[in-house]
Amino acid sequence: MILEHYIDGAHVPSISGDTFTSLEPATNRPYLTVSAGHAEDVAAAVAAARKAFGDGPWPHMPAGERAATLRAIAAAIETRDERLAALECRDTGLPITQARGQARRAAQNFRFFADVITTLGEDVYRVGSAQLNYVLRKPVGVAGLITPWNTPFMLATWKLAPALAAGCPVVLKPAEWSPLSAGLLPEIMEEAGLPPGVFNLVHGIGEEAGAALVEHPDVPVISFTGESATGRVIMRAAACHLKTLSMELGGKSPLIVFDDADLERALDAAVFGVFSLNGERCTASSRVLVHAPIYAEFTARLAERAAQVRVGVPDDPATELGALIHPDHYAQVSEYVRIGVEQGARLAAGGTRPAHLPEGNYLSATVFADVTPDMRVFQEEIFGPVVCVTPFGSESEAVELANATRYGLAAYVWTSDLRRAHRMAQAVESGMVWVNSQNVRDLRTPFGGVKASGLGREGGRHSIDVYTAAHIVHLATEDLPVPRFGTA
Repeated sequence: MILEHYIDGAHVPSISGDTFTSLEPATNRPYLTVSAGHAEDVAAAVAAARKAFGDGPWPHMPAGERAATLRAIAAAIETRDERLAALECRDTGLPITQARGQARRAAQNFRFFADVITTLGEDVYRVGSAQLNYVLRKPVGVAGLITPWNTPFMLATWKLAPALAAGCPVVLKPAEWSPLSAGLLPEIMEEAGLPPGVFNLVHGIGEEAGAALVEHPDVPVISFTGESATGRVIMRAAACHLKTLSMELGGKSPLIVFDDADLERALDAAVFGVFSLNGERCTASSRVLVHAPIYAEFTARLAERAAQVRVGVPDDPATELGALIHPDHYAQVSEYVRIGVEQGARLAAGGTRPAHLPEGNYLSATVFADVTPDMRVFQEEIFGPVVCVTPFGSESEAVELANATRYGLAAYVWTSDLRRAHRMAQAVESGMVWVNSQNVRDLRTPFGGVKASGLGREGGRHSIDVYTAAHIVHLATEDLPVPRFGTA
């Protein structure tokens, strides 16, 4: 069996006949053959989406009708909850207990944006009795969606739901390391009654299929989630067509713990924030900055907890930390462990393959202590189960350390001092800050980062802004004076 593209309502192989093989992270054995899309496959998908935009009913439907279809998509997703969890577990190496619930979160995205488009108003400006100005939201056209390999199905719906809600036909390019769960989307869209050509799916390597989608002149908007280096490549490629870009990129998020914090809850947040989802999450709290008076105690307890994190096969309900996505990524994360030790960080926990897991991409939960800002493990995104712990002496030093990387996606502050919490929340350079909380997503709020962590915002009406253009109509309701040129 070959996992094929889905273009204009039909499953199709690559025009070239090319395929690639997907590996199972738990064993690194090939288990799936996938159609490898190229520029011609992307062109066919874009042509189908363009036809659906120009001739089809979807962009012109009343918001309530589109919302009904989105709710039907949500219902279709929920009926596949266990199947989706099993696919994500096998394809990504995520623990099954963490893969469960992805369908519910994905369905929530579609229901939320169904509500958004049925309640979203358009602006009207009255200029006395002489003029009425109103703003229409119009879908911009074909949306190119390029999604990441971590929690791939749920993160795809972050983009699919608002793009479809806005009236845009889409071409989705899933990550090549985790393409399996995207294969559920065609049957879900058909079951919900989405018109042909509105949803299109092209598999392939990022440098080929992804690049062709970015470069295609008939795709005016690109939404991308992935690493910052790829984001820069996309930005350069999109510049010649002046495309709208929404990009959520890398992170090196600090978790700042003051000595007046609830240390039990802060410790729970630190462990969960970097070791859940195998550490492969953009908002992972991969730098823990600890107030000097409690540094030794907190670091020792963090290392102790890390040593007890259960590393195991993804489909075991007892597993807390599964297999990393791919052998190349495992090698990269392992190299960072070596670099950390080489540069003088103290390895307080983990750093090795668990003895009971001789094959697959397994790494024990790893804690580096006494990390300084000049070390690469402090500065660079590792995207794995590795956390760096650094002491600070004052509030100003905490801010300096928090802002001492090129990233600025998320931050977490733990303190019982409300004034300090407000000061820190405003001083940290990040798109999002959670105070005395783990990463709990409010779908109404803007999601995104600053600096090398991306551009644009998604979430609530901010997502609709990505996929629509403001169309302003100025209507005179009286005879306004018009200057007369060319008269005697």
